Amino acid sequence: MKTNKVLQQQIFEIIDNQIKSGKPPETKRTFDRLVKSGYSTTDAKKYIGQCVAVELFNIMNQQQPFDEKRYVQNLLNLPKEPFD
Repeated sequence: MKTNKVLQQQIFEIIDNQIKSGKPPETKRTFDRLVKSGYSTTDAKKYIGQCVAVELFNIMNQQQPFDEKRYVQNLLNLPKEPFD
């Protein structure tokens, strides 16, 4: 699948904001864990971005509120891809 560079940049900005603010703290922990495991910073953000995309999809297409519990669980399961 072709990467939408604009959307990827926006998702990376969300991730950067979460890391800087420490909210939720699991985003930075997950980023650090993935990088320590040998993933590049870009690949770590791409993995985390999958979790962000799940939440964005549910907010936009399912009219569901942000589900922090699901988001955190998906982060903890990385690098296994989120499907929920």
